[in-house]
Amino acid sequence: MAADQQATPRARGLREAIRALSATRAAVLVSRTKAINELKSLIVVAPEHLRAGLRGRRLQAQLDHIEALATAAGAAVEHRITVLTLRSIAARIRFLSAQLQELDPELAALVQAHPAGPALLAEPGVGPVVAAQLLISWSHPGRVRSEAAFASLAGVAPLEASSGQRTRHRLNRGGDRAVNRALHTVAITRMRCHPQTRTTKPPAPLRARPTATSDAASNAPSPGGSTA
Repeated sequence: MAADQQATPRARGLREAIRALSATRAAVLVSRTKAINELKSLIVVAPEHLRAGLRGRRLQAQLDHIEALATAAGAAVEHRITVLTLRSIAARIRFLSAQLQELDPELAALVQAHPAGPALLAEPGVGPVVAAQLLISWSHPGRVRSEAAFASLAGVAPLEASSGQRTRHRLNRGGDRAVNRALHTVAITRMRCHPQTRTTKPPAPLRARPTATSDAASNAPSPGGSTA
């Protein structure tokens, strides 16, 4: 309220298209992960004759095996319902996987079409998903006035937490957690795959500040020393 002018609202157009597609992709990914967890949990409690054919297989092989399951007319109710449920969850996983395969190329194309997209994608550890989140949070030129402002927006600017004779900082729990997660993904990827990042030395640990009392105590003569 005390500012001379209001901040520029977030850009629409291409940025809004990237945001909508990224949000949809994230929701599909969450639903797919939930469906996979449901399938794994059901396999654990399924009858042994069904569980034996699914044990130790990868997800794709499990889905193929579930689709090939047959239910006899006189099968027990537990067997029939378990097979029905397995097929239902398997079909949901395949549907959500197909949606991801459809959305990912679209997201990559939108990021590539952004003026800052190719430069972001050229950075080690930055893929279309991470680049999309960075573009969504950054929005447009002028919204983030400096690198320090972007660090504060992303929640990576350390906060002063000094007390007494100790100088230290603590992690920032605020900011945009989505862009914070994107930067964490970049850092983890670079530490695993980028040699230049892996050879970078970490900063030296902080030490307590010296005080006048400790300096005087260190320079004082010992009780048994000569005073001549």
